Amino acid sequence: MPDTSHVHNLSHQKFIRRILRNNLTPAEATLWTALQRSQLAGRKFRRQHGIGSYIVDFYCAAEKLVVELDGSGHYTVSGEAHNVERTAYLEGLGLHVLRFENKLVLQQIDSVLAAIEAAFIPNY
Repeated sequence: MPDTSHVHNLSHQKFIRRILRNNLTPAEATLWTALQRSQLAGRKFRRQHGIGSYIVDFYCAAEKLVVELDGSGHYTVSGEAHNVERTAYLEGLGLHVLRFENKLVLQQIDSVLAAIEAAFIPNY
């Protein structure tokens, strides 16, 4: 696996990451409440984490797992094309990407958490 430390939390993104962390969407806030402080199977997640030119919603370094929440803008032709490009880049770094619709997070948080936990590497 190549060293990817040079692509994480680039200094020029610090300001925008801070703004995003301080202005979470309702779905992001709901999921963050369940992920923070290693509440999900002891895994540490970061919110609004920079990876290359992208800022992902949630990242678990131990699992090499990115969790993205998608609002209505992601379900347009240009939004879906951007998602494909973004996912390809992240997977090219050896990361696994999970995507959930905001509505699902708000209405069925337990099933979202179960799907995230199911993506964890066995025998952590």
